Amino acid sequence: MDDIIHQADQQQFICVVDGKTSRLSYRMLDPDTVDACSTLVPSELRGRGIADKLARHFYDWSQAQGLAIVASCSYIDVWLRRNAK
Repeated sequence: MDDIIHQADQQQFICVVDGKTSRLSYRMLDPDTVDACSTLVPSELRGRGIADKLARHFYDWSQAQGLAIVASCSYIDVWLRRNAK
């Protein structure tokens, strides 16, 4: 699997696998709070753990930045409840 890339200027994390792009989009609500808006993995790539890897990178980045997370994306909401430290 290719690496996760943080495109801060576009407020997203992406991963390209087999020429298909998966992404986790976020938006800054204020200087201290980030909202995970959506996670998209093409159907032919599902089941490979890509969404989990995107979520982990997003979480690690937000924690390193000292940001509180709001999850309007249902996948991230569940992921945080299961995995947040």
